[in-house]
Amino acid sequence: MTLRLDTSGPVATLTIDRPAKRNALSYEMWSALPALLGRVRDASAVRVLVIRGGEHFSAGADIGEFTRLRRGADGAARYGEAVHGGAQAIASLGKPTIAAVSGYCVGGGCEIALACDIRVASTGARFGIPPAKLGIVYSLPSTKRLVDAVGPAWAKQILFGAELLDASTALRIGLVNEVHEDVDARVERLSALIAARAQVSVRGAKTIVDLVTDGRCEETGEVRALYDEAVHSAEYEEGVRAFLEKRPPRF
Repeated sequence: MTLRLDTSGPVATLTIDRPAKRNALSYEMWSALPALLGRVRDASAVRVLVIRGGEHFSAGADIGEFTRLRRGADGAARYGEAVHGGAQAIASLGKPTIAAVSGYCVGGGCEIALACDIRVASTGARFGIPPAKLGIVYSLPSTKRLVDAVGPAWAKQILFGAELLDASTALRIGLVNEVHEDVDARVERLSALIAARAQVSVRGAKTIVDLVTDGRCEETGEVRALYDEAVHSAEYEEGVRAFLEKRPPRF
């Protein structure tokens, strides 16, 4: 298996582990993502998921498979469904996700990073989305995630030109949240911080931010249920008690 899922306390780590191919993502890997993310979703002790590579996050889809698995309209549709299913499994996970990006984060690798809630990059990271070099139209859901991150003008430049962007440019345009020399150390601290917060608040924030980016700003019954869940939670009681007792909360 070229995807590896490990758990340490409240943090799960999904590692793209195909270094000989710069972590290029095969059809099999895309197809395996929903089941792997299902394991994370169902693990009650896991509060945060980190997705990482090694020297490289991922150089994208394995183009070498295209003549065999992506041939013709039916093959392209089947391959596209696997890619969409994998990215959507990440985006829809009800737990915070962090992409720890080193080296190349290109094409499908960028698609996975954009499906995460937070992207932290190394200073040497490089980003690009190259469908314009392949005669492919980037999917609407993935394009929306790109537009949500960088805005329409930069999304068009990235898709039209298919150029590689350095980490400082990615930070400036909002493609990544942070850039660090030691990306793994920063992600370890950040994931531990999020895991230590009130999870009723984290889940509620993730849901509401996703609703806002989908253009839904009205306070529906679904949203009011989030407020109600929080105010009746043990975490709310502990948070208030800890504040009054002037001590860190224990969630």
